[in-house]
Amino acid sequence: MNREDIRIKKVIIHILDSTIGMPVLSDTELEYGSEIADFLKEHIAKISSGDDAKECRFYKEESEVYHILNSYADEDFVAVSKDIAMMLYEIMKSNIDIPPADLMAVRFKEGEGEYLALLKMNYKTFFTHRTMPSEDGEGNSNEIIRHKSLLPPESQRLTEAAIIRLDDLAVWVLERKYEVNGEKTNYFSYLFLKCSAHLSHKSKLSIVSKAVESIQKEGFDESERFERQMRAKSIMQEEIEEKGGFVVEELAEKIFDGQPELKVAFQDKMEKYDMVKEEIQPQSENTVRKFQSQHLYTDTGIEIKIPMEQYKNPRSVEFITNPDGTISVWIKNIEHLEAKL
Repeated sequence: MNREDIRIKKVIIHILDSTIGMPVLSDTELEYGSEIADFLKEHIAKISSGDDAKECRFYKEESEVYHILNSYADEDFVAVSKDIAMMLYEIMKSNIDIPPADLMAVRFKEGEGEYLALLKMNYKTFFTHRTMPSEDGEGNSNEIIRHKSLLPPESQRLTEAAIIRLDDLAVWVLERKYEVNGEKTNYFSYLFLKCSAHLSHKSKLSIVSKAVESIQKEGFDESERFERQMRAKSIMQEEIEEKGGFVVEELAEKIFDGQPELKVAFQDKMEKYDMVKEEIQPQSENTVRKFQSQHLYTDTGIEIKIPMEQYKNPRSVEFITNPDGTISVWIKNIEHLEAKL
């Protein structure tokens, strides 16, 4: 979603500070101006345009949130938001590792779509000032205190949120695992929303990268594996840059060209995630940035970062396998060299 296309319709905020023993639910909508609207649009756009959000489907029989929203009408916005906030608070107060927060429910429109965003604003702790009367009562005393209930700024991506499309109740979830009954759990989707989650594009990309690395580690010796890993990263970068992504099966054809046994081993790994024919299209610059350069680390502690276009240019850099099995990196045609402190 483009933030400029988002139109805020209704907003309410509920205080879910589990450390004080009870929620503070609002009975009225929040009156907001352009600054608050921009703040909300920025957070919503970050969620929808990033690669961390997972597309989910409600368990229709089990999800209270689904049943509430299945008959949603805007005149019920306040009551619905309070019911949803109370469900979340009951989970939070029973599990102390889940951070206290404010829950902002936002009704918005983007294009022709009608949406509800549930933004869990986990508190941040920062230092701030406070003015108190001096002890003699004749002046002021300025102090520095720790403020524990500040909301995350719009520049920071939320870690827990949901965007729900109201016409078909499709839901996108951003979440982090916290300890529930002694086990790390995706409580936001599993206990609160009660929905099944597909892997995010970021997670899928990580799975593919790790699987390629694992197969090459098993199939090649150290010197050849180094070259194969760099070539694989180059292929993935080209696919993302030229096509916006790739189909896993087609990527395997290119990376394991001429090694059918390794391709089969890779596909076996992908089969476990039901990802053999998966199409991966990362959207966030942060996700694809790691493919824009080669990062090399030597056993002697040297680190080298090579932009991908320079890696592909034989006039800029060359990798040489020496007779003794060691590898030399030849960086060529340098016109200017600068050292930074």
